[in-house]
Amino acid sequence: MLKSGQMNRLIESHLERDLTRKMVFLTGPRQSGKTTLAGLIAEKFPSAQMLNWDVLADRRVILSQSWVPDTKLLVFDELHKMKEWRPWLKGVYDGRAREQAILVTGSARLDVFRQAGESLAGRYFSWHLLPVTVHELVAVTDFSPEEALSRLLERGGFPEPLLADTETDARRWRQLYLDGLIRDDILEFSRIGEVRAMRLFVQMLRERIGSPVSLASIARDLQISPTTLGRYLQILETLHIVFLVRPFHHNIARALLKEPKVYFYDTGLVIGDDGTRFENACATMLYAQIKLMREALGRETSLHYIRNKEGREIDFVTCDSGAPLQFIESKWADPKVPKYLATIASRFPIAKATLLVRHLRQREQRGLISVEPAADWLANLGISK
Repeated sequence: MLKSGQMNRLIESHLERDLTRKMVFLTGPRQSGKTTLAGLIAEKFPSAQMLNWDVLADRRVILSQSWVPDTKLLVFDELHKMKEWRPWLKGVYDGRAREQAILVTGSARLDVFRQAGESLAGRYFSWHLLPVTVHELVAVTDFSPEEALSRLLERGGFPEPLLADTETDARRWRQLYLDGLIRDDILEFSRIGEVRAMRLFVQMLRERIGSPVSLASIARDLQISPTTLGRYLQILETLHIVFLVRPFHHNIARALLKEPKVYFYDTGLVIGDDGTRFENACATMLYAQIKLMREALGRETSLHYIRNKEGREIDFVTCDSGAPLQFIESKWADPKVPKYLATIASRFPIAKATLLVRHLRQREQRGLISVEPAADWLANLGISK
C-alpha cells in the first residue's frame, strides 16, 4: 500500500531547488507522472497556479496573461501546443516578478519543440521524469525491495498500471497506452500510411530485447529501406517509447556505427521470458540513474554494453566522460561469474564489477566481482556524487 495518496519521485527535491534559480522544463514519456509531480511541488508554494493549454478556461488565462500577479509558482502544461510559445515564454520569464517560479511540463514532444526557434538558452534547467524504480517504490510504499522488484517486473514502471488494483487493469491500460502512442504521437512525426509499418516495427522490437538490433535485417523483413527504419527508430526514441544502449568503445565514432540494443521504457511491453524482462527492467533503472546524474550533477554519464568479436557480452557498463564506472551483468538465477566479466574487471580495476542475480540466496565477493541480490542492489540505486 502507498504511504500517501501520491507518489513522490527522486527528482522532486532537485526540481524544487532549481525553481529558485531558473525556469524548469519537465519532460518525459506520456503518463509518467509529470502532472502529478507538478501538483506535489505546487502544494509546497504559498500560492501556485497550474494552467493547462488543453483546458479552454486555462488557455484564456495563458493568452491574456491574466494569472494572479503575485503567484509564487506558475505551472504551464502542454504549452508547446501554443503557436510561437517560445518567444511568448521568453517574454513571460523576463518580465515576471522577481520571486516568481515557472515550471513548464509536457510530453516528449516538448523536448523536440524547445530546441528550435527563439532561444531560451540560459533561462531554464531541463529534467526528465522516467518510470518508477525499485528505489522510489520502496521509499513510498510498504513494499520490501523484493516485493517492489516483483511488482515492477509484472506491471512495469508507469504509475497507473504499477498501482492498479489488478493485473487486468494494468493490461488494459497498456493496450490503450500503446495504441494511443502510435495513433497520436507517432503520427505527428510520420505519415498516416506508415502507421502499419511502425506498428510491426514496434512489435518486432518488443521481441528483440537484450540483442543488438540490425536495422538492415528488420528492414528486409518489413520490405522498407534501412534509412526509413532508422527514422522510425529515431521517432520512437524521441517520443520516449524506447531508448538505445550503444556498445562501449574508447573510440566513440566506432561505437556509434555498431548495432545498438533497444529497450522499452515500459518493461510491461517486453515480449520474452523472465530473464528478458528482468534485463529490460535493469536497463530502465540504470538509465534513470545516469539521467539523474547528468541533470542533477552535470556529469557526462552514459550507459553502454560490451560485446567482443567472439560474441561474449556484458549487459551494461555505466561511464562518466567515457571512463567506465561500473560493469553489470544481469542473471535471472545463475550465480556463476562469467569469465568475460572477470576478464573485463581485471582490465579496468578502478571500475566496480557486479553480477546482479534476481534469485540469489546470499551476497558474495568473488575476486573483483560482487555477486548481489538484484532487489536489494536496485533499492539502493539512487544518485552517486
